[in-house]
Amino acid sequence: MKDKKMRFPGIQKSPEQKMHKSSIRKRLFLFGFFAGLLILCSVFSGWLCPYDPYEQNLEQALAAPSVHHILGTDRYGRDMLSRVIIGSRTSILGTLFLVAVITVFGTFVGMICGFYGKWIDGLLMRISDIFLAFPGLVFALAVAGVLGGGLQNAIIALVAISWPKYARISRSQTLAQKEMTYMKAVKLSGSSTWKMLFRHILPNILGPVLVTSMLDIGTMMMELAGLSFLGLGAKPPMAEWGSMMSDSRSLLQTVPWVVFAPGFAIFLSVMIFNLLGDAVRDYLDPKMR
Repeated sequence: MKDKKMRFPGIQKSPEQKMHKSSIRKRLFLFGFFAGLLILCSVFSGWLCPYDPYEQNLEQALAAPSVHHILGTDRYGRDMLSRVIIGSRTSILGTLFLVAVITVFGTFVGMICGFYGKWIDGLLMRISDIFLAFPGLVFALAVAGVLGGGLQNAIIALVAISWPKYARISRSQTLAQKEMTYMKAVKLSGSSTWKMLFRHILPNILGPVLVTSMLDIGTMMMELAGLSFLGLGAKPPMAEWGSMMSDSRSLLQTVPWVVFAPGFAIFLSVMIFNLLGDAVRDYLDPKMR
């Protein structure tokens, strides 16, 4: 009698699962392409502007959208398309820098707490509890107001309220990894603490942290624009989408394009990064491997 191969129904993927994973990969590529395009446009925004975004021409103030000014002009006669393009440098790159800072700082704090434990864990986690005890945006408004406003102070304020989430995620993941069998073997091999943290633990906890940071890009962009809208972020004449909306909000009923142009830029960017974050989360889902 020929030996029959044992078949395990959970090992081989069904055609539906393969199609679903292929769909996830397509979404990841598509939204990754659009997100990369946005980032490239923000990096090279100075070369993409059809006009000088800061040049004033009062003779063309509040001009309606036309062939020469596709998105019209603002109250100072500045081309809105140029200002939206140059504003992406502040809004998008500022948001990416903010998310990078809170991801690195929060992950490092969480790894230290989870690995060492004891009084270090207790102290840092109680500090994070203090930051989490306040409503996020209200606390950011208070911090930005005390620091005096400005884009740099707005980023500091948002870092102060956002890092505890990453610290808690990386702490819980580090605690789980620390008890794994391979970590005990690493300790017996005589590896240093930093080598264990950054060579063994960090690569294994990076998935949940990366997904959280990708999903946070849209949220941080909205909050950074919100602080600027309230006068606690970027200051005029710096082109930033939130401050541009705030500067022209009184003209919404008469010349709506000066508000809709930066508002649509925020909407489009947040939507693309949120969809990219969803695609990354689905792609890194262990059930899809």
